[in-house]
Amino acid sequence: MPKVTEEYIIKKKKMITDAAYELCLQKTVCTVTMQDIIDRTGFSQGGIYRFYKDIDDIFADMIRQMRERVSIKGKIDEILAQKDLLPPAEITNRLFEMLAEFMSSELMGIEKIDFEFSVLAMNAPGRTRKIMGNLAEAGNMEYLTMRTMEYLQEQVRRGRIRPRVSAEELLAFISSAYGGIQMNCIVHHCYRHERNPLAELYQPQVQLKTLAQTVNYLIGEEG
Repeated sequence: MPKVTEEYIIKKKKMITDAAYELCLQKTVCTVTMQDIIDRTGFSQGGIYRFYKDIDDIFADMIRQMRERVSIKGKIDEILAQKDLLPPAEITNRLFEMLAEFMSSELMGIEKIDFEFSVLAMNAPGRTRKIMGNLAEAGNMEYLTMRTMEYLQEQVRRGRIRPRVSAEELLAFISSAYGGIQMNCIVHHCYRHERNPLAELYQPQVQLKTLAQTVNYLIGEEG
């Protein structure tokens, strides 16, 4: 019997996670089944379980690959590296412009899947902990939250901003607002209502620009 190489294993696992990703784009995450993945890959049931324990094990590896493939961490670092050269309001604007570009490009890709995993977290927290528990690196939004908290605390200490709310309250608000914008843009993209007079406003660039203006007001920077 020929020896199975590491390259062979990586290739087969990639076929499985790619199939899971494609299915998550076509269906909601919570409705994707192991049988769907078996049908999509053409593998036998035993062939799938040779590499993964269950569908949540596949999802965990899929998310890890998503994070490696599409990361905005470098862009976040580049913007925050200019914190001593630019006014706080401009840092805010650049961060949200970058987020708008990311959301627009990945609206029906990673952003859709990310949103549906947040819904899964509400309905099946145990599954979500199992899927996310073994992911070593922080995701894009987790990393942004961590870096932004450090940035805000430093700016307050240096007297460059005088926030109207605490850094913790501000970040909780941003996270909630971003999630709402993400959901509305995804839903509008999937189920457009042509008669809606606000249809043109349900776009990441428009929504996140308004959020940036709100954040600047809350940090005491209205420019």
